[in-house]
Parts: sequence; structure tokens; C-alpha cells
Amino acid sequence: MSPTCLIVGCVTFATERLVELQKEYSIEYYSSRTREEFITDCHGKYKDVTLIYRSPEAQAVVGPFDEELVKQLPSSLKWIVYCGAGYDSINVEACAVRQIMVSHTPTAVDNATADIAVLLILNCCRNACQAEENLRQGRFRHGVSMGIDPEGKTLGLLGLGGIGKTIAKRMSGFEMNIIYHNRTRLSSEVEKQYNVTYVDFETLLKTSDIISVSVPLNKATTHLLSFREFAMMKKGVVVVNTARGKVINESALVQALETGKVLSAGLDVYEEEPKVHPGLLTHPRSVLLPHIGTYTNESQTKMEDLVLDNLVSALTKNTLITPVPEHRHFFK
Repeated sequence: MSPTCLIVGCVTFATERLVELQKEYSIEYYSSRTREEFITDCHGKYKDVTLIYRSPEAQAVVGPFDEELVKQLPSSLKWIVYCGAGYDSINVEACAVRQIMVSHTPTAVDNATADIAVLLILNCCRNACQAEENLRQGRFRHGVSMGIDPEGKTLGLLGLGGIGKTIAKRMSGFEMNIIYHNRTRLSSEVEKQYNVTYVDFETLLKTSDIISVSVPLNKATTHLLSFREFAMMKKGVVVVNTARGKVINESALVQALETGKVLSAGLDVYEEEPKVHPGLLTHPRSVLLPHIGTYTNESQTKMEDLVLDNLVSALTKNTLITPVPEHRHFFK
């Protein structure tokens, strides 16, 4: 008998809860070993599946849920509940055409990702990584560039969703002028709550001393920061990215680092993960982390719990708790 729910990937942290849910619902792990086999199975043993739980681990076997794959998913499929805040590996437009609704985990990642953004901002300002490397090589502080204080600087937040708001809250203690640009301006009440000021995109680029990126990856945000945008920035700007690597043109960023336009770059994400641009790897003022934004036990557990909440909501209430923004209008 074909399962109702199919786990494409794995549940690693919320395992006890999964066991309990398996007593109520038909939930099974996928067994396909290649993308081609998975497509074949979608027309065979998975043909009656109504919901897919997808986690990032599936990428290595099945690859992205692009338009090609979405067209091959079971005709019975109604829901995809994804374990991740960024969902660029799923073509949600193609899913909408087939009336497959998709959820993600935006709120569960806010604290941990914002913490990494703050860590990168402070590391970039104080040149901590270069200083540590010097110390380990026996040079102590000789040849280490002077840092800058965050106090009194203008922090520009590209994106003020849950992560951006949490960054603003974390950085408010550093007596900074915090500005933001968002797809949609927030209410004056929210702006007052987080002590932020709305500006247009170009004003943020031209006036920020530090820019932190927290936007989702889509067609509009791919290479949102490229050669033109770096040219508009202040000389000596700090740029931090905890969103998705392809939001920044890495070649443009490397050029800006080499010319001194960008004082320091702090990155947790890259255009071609796990590959990192050699110009970033070799630059002394780049602070690089291996995509650890949500790499904590607590965050991973919260994410998996939220995915399972969406699973139960879909099966029992015919709705999703956290649909992706492109699908929210289907639930109004």
C-alpha cells in the first residue's frame, strides 16, 4: 500500500515525535537512490502520496524540485512541507500550477541566523579572524589592520523579516543608526518597536557603513548586489550575508574587497556551495563560515517540529501554518 506521507530526506532531531505521528498517519521514508529512480517511483510505489516532507539532505540524491521534477510528482500530491527557511531548491511557481502548496520554516531560524549575522558583523568590524590567525602564526598583532567601532555607524538591513528584525534587536545595544529596505514597508508601529528607519534601496547602499543581507533568493534578488551596487556603496563598507550566496555576485564582491571599496566581508553562504570563490578564501579581510546559520541542536529541532506541525495541519485542517509567501494568497 502506498504511504500517505513521504519523507524525502530525513528527520534527525524530532524523531520521537515522528514515531508518535507514524502511529496515526501513514508516513514512510523514501527509498529511491537516484533522481531517475525517484521519478519512476513517483509513478509507481509513491503514486498515492498526498504530502512530501522534504529536507535539504534530499538534494544530494534527488536534486532540486525544479519544474522538470515537479511535473513528475504524484498526481495525488497536494502538499510539500519543507525543512528550511530558504526554499529556492523548490520551484514554488511550478508547484502552484499543479495546485501543490508549499510550506517552509521562517520563524524557527530567526534567532540562530541573526546570531551568526551579528557574529560576522562584529568579526568584520574588529578584524578578529585576521588577528587570531596572526597570533597562531606567532606574529601577535604585527601586520593586523586596525578595526572599527560599530557605535555611531549606520547599519543597513536588506530585508526586515523575522531574521532582519532579530538582527535589529541584537544590534540595538551598539548605539547604531539602523535603516532598512524591504519589499514592503512595515508599519510605523513595527518600525518604532525595532528602532529602524525605512529607506529606498539606493539610499541604503549609499549611506550604510555596514550592510547585512537577509532576503530570500528568487529571480528578483539573484545578484541583488553586483558591480553597480558595490560602486554605489561607501568606501570602507562592511558587507555581511546570511541569506543565500547567489544574492551577491561574488566576483563583484572580490573586486570590491581588492580595491578597498569593501573593508571587510562576512559570509555564511556562497554562490556555489560548498565551493568558495578563491578570491574570498585568500583575502585577509574576509570572514568565512561554512553555512552554520541554523547549525544548532535547538534550531534544527524547532525547524523539524514546525515542519511536522505543517504536516499535521495539512492532513487534519487542509491548510498550512507557514506557507511560502508566494502561496499565502491561496489560504485567504
